[in-house]
Amino acid sequence: QVQLAESGGGSVQAGGSLTLSCEVSGYTSNNYCMGWFRQILGNDREGVATIDSDGSSTYANSVKGRFTVSKGNAENTLYLQMNSLKPEDTGMYYCAAGLASPDYCYIDILIQNANYWGQGTQVTVSS
Repeated sequence: QVQLAESGGGSVQAGGSLTLSCEVSGYTSNNYCMGWFRQILGNDREGVATIDSDGSSTYANSVKGRFTVSKGNAENTLYLQMNSLKPEDTGMYYCAAGLASPDYCYIDILIQNANYWGQGTQVTVSS
């Protein structure tokens, strides 16, 4: 049973930084696409970033140049480094994983086909 557990959320002022972590357990395959998503109050869940089994990443336009997704050396931890945070980044952040080759590891695909989701961690950015 694959399980994902996020941590690292909190409150920060605009312009500040946070690093989210997602601990992953129970993998039986290396061919996973992983990603970060967020849900802002009243809105649908939206994609933030993905990273494929080769380490290539994609980003939503709204976070490009500010956020960086990465995996730990043992590949059982997913990170999201968030810099230059804005109030509009406030929301619940989720990590997700789905079986997919690098050719299919994109935000629009993973949000529909993720097999596993974490419980989320809240990020609040004040102005």
